[in-house]
Amino acid sequence: MSGKFFHGVLIAVVLSFTAVSVSAFAKEPLPSWNDGPAKKAIVEFVERVTKAGDLDFVAPSKRIAVFDNDGTLWAEQPMYFQLAFAIDRVKALAPKNPGWKNKQPFKAAIENDIDTLMKFGKRGLVELIMATHAGISTVDFERIVEIWIAGARHPKTGMLYRDMVYQPMLELLAYLRANGFKTFIVSGGGIEFMRPWAESVYGIPPDQIVGSTIKVQYEQQDGKPALMRLPELNFIDDKAGKPVGIHYHIGVRPIAAFGNSDGDFEMLEWVTSGTGPRLGVLIHHDDAEREFAYDRDSHVGKLARGLDEAPERGWTVVDMKSAWRCVFPEKCVAVTQSK
Repeated sequence: MSGKFFHGVLIAVVLSFTAVSVSAFAKEPLPSWNDGPAKKAIVEFVERVTKAGDLDFVAPSKRIAVFDNDGTLWAEQPMYFQLAFAIDRVKALAPKNPGWKNKQPFKAAIENDIDTLMKFGKRGLVELIMATHAGISTVDFERIVEIWIAGARHPKTGMLYRDMVYQPMLELLAYLRANGFKTFIVSGGGIEFMRPWAESVYGIPPDQIVGSTIKVQYEQQDGKPALMRLPELNFIDDKAGKPVGIHYHIGVRPIAAFGNSDGDFEMLEWVTSGTGPRLGVLIHHDDAEREFAYDRDSHVGKLARGLDEAPERGWTVVDMKSAWRCVFPEKCVAVTQSK
C-alpha cells in the first residue's frame, strides 16, 4: 500500500468518525466522558463562548484551542513515541554505523536498554535524533515516518502507536471544531514527525501543528531542488518555548489550552492569562488499569507544579480514572454504544 493511498484511507476514516461524532453531539456532547466537573467545565465554556449576543461570546476567528500531543492526545509511556521511532531508526542505520554498537546512547538503543537510555536525558535524545533524523530530504523523512507509524507497535500493549490515541480527546477535538474552533497541536515533539500522520489520526492538518524543529536547507540534489534536514536544532517547542511557538506559528493567543505535564505549564499560563473567557485543562494520568498512572516522579510527562497550582489558577484537572468512560478507541465502541 502506497503512503499516499494509506494517508487517503485514514483521512476518510477520520472524516467518517467526525461526521458521526458531530451528529452525536446534538444529543450529548463528549459521550466517552463521564458526567462530572471536568466535562461540565468544558461544555459550559464552549456554550459561553459560542452563544451569540452573550458577553462572553468569542468570534469564530478567535476560537483557537491548542493541545499538547504526548500524554494529552495519545499515550507517552514508557517513553515518548518519537523516541521509539528514533530507536528503530538507530537499529535500521546501525549496519552502516558499526561504531554505534560500543558508543552510548546508541549502544543502549540497539540493545533495547531503555533504563540506560533514559539516564542520558534530553542530551541523549537530541544525539539520537540528530543522528537518525538528519542528512536526508524532508520528503524522504516524511516517507520514513509514514511507513513507521503504519506498522510500529507499542511494547506493552501490542497496539499500533497510532491507535493509542485517546477517544475522549478525539471527541473533544471534533466537538470543538463542530462549535467553530480551530484546533492546533503545540508539542515538544518534532513538527516533521507529527505532520505526516496528525491529519489522519486527529483531523489536524500540517499547517496547524507547532513543534520542535531542526534546521532545513534548500539544495540541489541530482539536479532537482530539495529541502535537506541538517543535524542542528532550530527551535525547541517545550516549556517556555511553547508560548513563543504559538506566537510565531499562530499569531493569536488561544482561548483554550490542553496539556498533561509541567512541560505544558507555560502554555496554559500564557493562554489563561489573557482577557475574556479562558480554559486551561490538564490531563492527569491516574489510571494504571486502563492506561498508566504517573505524575510527580515520572521521567516522562512529569506533573507536579501543574497539579499544585491548578486550583488557584482555575485550571481543570481531568483525572482519567473518573472522568473518562473509556480510553482507547477500540475499547470505547461498546461502552459508548451501550450508553
